[in-house]
Amino acid sequence: MKELQPINQHVLLEMEAKEEKTASGIIIPDTVQEKSQFAKVMSISGIEDPEISIGDMVFYKNFSGIELEFDGKEYLMMPYADILGRIVETDKI
Repeated sequence: MKELQPINQHVLLEMEAKEEKTASGIIIPDTVQEKSQFAKVMSISGIEDPEISIGDMVFYKNFSGIELEFDGKEYLMMPYADILGRIVETDKI
């Protein structure tokens, strides 16, 4: 089995699925689809005590990283420092 594995303080993120149709059923071409700033952490390399964990949903800097398609899924490989934060559940209303 092959898998993508980051090195040198990089993070591998699985990108969110893109909306390919509008609510009314109009197909949106790839060239005009907005890129999501959110992704799921799949792997972390070379970071002691990272502030994120595998499985976390994170947001990151615009135009950061390299997009990769592997095994039918879209990934993003980027420096750990380009992760800006994570999405957390709270009990606040």
